[in-house]
Order: sequence, then structure tokens, then C-alpha cells
Amino acid sequence: MDQHLGVNIDHVATLRNARGVDYPDPVRAAELALEAGADSIVAHLREDRRHIRDDDVARLMAVAGLRLNLEMAATPEMLEIALGHKPFAVCLVPEKRQELTTEGGLDVARERARLAPFVEKLKAAGCRVSLFINPERAQLEAIAALGAPAVELHTGTYCDLPPGPARDGELKRLHDAAEHAAACGLECHAGHGLTLETVEAVARIPSIVELNIGHFLVGEAIFCGLKESIRQMRNLMDRARGLEAATKVGRA
Repeated sequence: MDQHLGVNIDHVATLRNARGVDYPDPVRAAELALEAGADSIVAHLREDRRHIRDDDVARLMAVAGLRLNLEMAATPEMLEIALGHKPFAVCLVPEKRQELTTEGGLDVARERARLAPFVEKLKAAGCRVSLFINPERAQLEAIAALGAPAVELHTGTYCDLPPGPARDGELKRLHDAAEHAAACGLECHAGHGLTLETVEAVARIPSIVELNIGHFLVGEAIFCGLKESIRQMRNLMDRARGLEAATKVGRA
């Protein structure tokens, strides 16, 4: 079965913002990503606007054929922005001002009552809603109870471990969580920290239908270009699923 690739462009904006100029443009990066085989574009509009900014979201929404997956914290400000734009998808993520990047998943089981109105309003606006969690059964069951259609499993722990029993154990956790997500009726996505070295094992998990990858692709683009880094990732994903990337329309 085909597996979708969402390309996160946050760190193109990080590089732009480091100099306070208008380049490199994350919207141009999004267009190149689509040409290279991405199925959707991921952008995290953080409270502190450290990378993606409000005008980036507006410009991304204006690109014909672009399916935007907007990552956001569950706050009134972000809900208002999302409802104003109505992107293809919204992924609710935890957010701490002091973190360098998202450090783990939401505790949906504990925060279910608080998250429920966000899920309901975003679904009513026509957005595909997912929640970013650690691979745990209780979290998956809480998401299913909320009525969200999708979940994104945090792969960062797996990616940070060296090859060996601990990493193998974390991969099994991801596999079991993906299977349980499917049993709960959830569309299962995964992402965070995936590289060319770690992606294939995760891509082979049958129940995972979408991978969202960004930081590595932007970093690798320094050496080989953004299109090439995405094509390499896309090819490994397709190989892991038993597909031939070169035969797929729009991925040559």
C-alpha cells in the first residue's frame, strides 16, 4: 500500500528568520517539495513564531493544489487562526516555550476534556484532525473516544537510540501502537527525527499510512538540494513498501 509523505518546511523558515530577511522562502520550499514527490506540506505555527509566521500560513494556503497540515498547540489563538484558514489537516501538538523542538506527545488521556472542543470545532470546519502522541494504548483509545480521525506517533525516541535491543524494543512499540490505532479506527501517521538511516523500518509498518519529515530533509538539502533529499527519502519509503518510486506519477 502506498504511504504518504508530508514534508515539514519549518526549518527553511528558521534559516530565513536567523538573518531577518525574506529568504529562503518556505513557500518556495513547499512548491519544490511537491514537485519532488511530497503529498502534503507540514508547518508548525508556534506561539513564539520562531520559524513559521502567520503570513507564511496565508501564502501556503494560496498555493494551488497544496494540502497543508498545520501543526499547532491547542490554544484559543491557534484555534482562531486554523478556523480562519481551514487547512486540509491540523495536528494538535504539545508546545513549551523553552524547548528546542517538540519533545514528546500530548497526554490526551489526561487532557481529553480540554482537547475535546478543539477537535470538535476543527472537524466541523472540515479539517482532518490528528493528535501527536507517544506510542501508548491509553493515548490511542483517548483519541478514538474524542472522535478524531487520525493520530501521529512520535518516532523521536526510536530515532535517538543507537542500533540494538533498546531501539528494536521501541520499534516494536511503534508497530504495536500502529496496529492498535488501526483497531481503534484511527488513520495512523508517524514522524519526528526520521532520517535516511531510520525511515525504512518505520515505513515498513503496514498500519502507518503517512510519515511527516522535515528537519533532516532541510539539513540534507545543504549538501544535495531539497528536491534530491526528498526524492531519496521518498524512494526509501517506497522501497520499504515494495513500490517502485520511479513508476509513480509525479515522482520521477
